[in-house]
Amino acid sequence: MNKVILAEQISAQCGLSKKDVEKVLDSLEEVIIGALKKGEEVTLTGFGTFSARTRSARMGVNPQKPAEKIQIPEVIVPKFKSGKALKDALKAKA
Repeated sequence: MNKVILAEQISAQCGLSKKDVEKVLDSLEEVIIGALKKGEEVTLTGFGTFSARTRSARMGVNPQKPAEKIQIPEVIVPKFKSGKALKDALKAKA
């Protein structure tokens, strides 16, 4: 499912226009990214928690020249931890 299909389904379920739902999804994305850039966590109770984590620097292998070692720099990556309600919903399906 992509963003367009998600917006269509939310629009049908809530009775809102697709354009309004797309604005809400864009705003949600901006707010979450902004909070993660500030080092904050975003928790949607029952659904999950978005956070930013630092992946430490490490040595890697150059895929074009496997004998050559390269230094991979430290980087900040997004992380998502699912909430209990989401986990329970998926368990019930199985």
